[in-house]
Amino acid sequence: MAIKQTAGRDALNDFAPKFAELNDDVLFGEVWAREDKLSLKLRSIVTVSALIGKGMVDSSFQYHLISAKNHGVTKTEMAEILTQIAFYAGWPNAWAAFRMAKEVYAEDGKKEEHGGFFGLGEPNTAFAQYFIGNSYLKPLTNPKETVGIFNVTFEPSSRNNWHIHKASDGGGQILLCIEGEGWYQEEGKAARSLKSGDVVTIPAGVKHWHGAKANSWFSHLAVECPGEDTSNEWLEPVSDEIYNQLEE
Repeated sequence: MAIKQTAGRDALNDFAPKFAELNDDVLFGEVWAREDKLSLKLRSIVTVSALIGKGMVDSSFQYHLISAKNHGVTKTEMAEILTQIAFYAGWPNAWAAFRMAKEVYAEDGKKEEHGGFFGLGEPNTAFAQYFIGNSYLKPLTNPKETVGIFNVTFEPSSRNNWHIHKASDGGGQILLCIEGEGWYQEEGKAARSLKSGDVVTIPAGVKHWHGAKANSWFSHLAVECPGEDTSNEWLEPVSDEIYNQLEE
């Protein structure tokens, strides 16, 4: 989900209000918002490629590198994109782009520090469609043999969609918070602030979501409670409007 852009108005509203409006409301408010036509990840790749092709490796390029990273372009993918572009946009342009990309992706080498005692795990690609932002999953048990326990780690601002754990008998989930700070919210109730050591009990049939705070990584163990006819129903995303209103 695209973040509302205000850069145009912040920098140029007094000098060029129409340009500021077109930048914030049309380019970022309308064109970038057409995710049904082209994903934010692909739009970021196209934009980064176009800027390198024009030799515009400046602050705007850095902004779009950061956006690409936030929209799911991994360090490995970005390195391959820049290598491919080098043969068409010019070697000097690629060198300049690599220098900036190394800075933007520098924190990726520190990701293994997150995830708490159990470690980060792998990118949660199987469930990525039900999350905003990047998350990581590390199974700790085999749910076919015993109770399912998974270490779930959220990058800052990442959260899962509203969802319901269903069961005809028993079921539900328990969250054991092990690192960082996050949020848990049930439908119709205020969001609950979470930190390491907190425990959340989620009965079957309750609509809810959980994820990281805006400025913190967050990890919890998700314990799947035994039950009959258990399943998950994934619902709508937690909008930026709702998420950004949460108070620390």
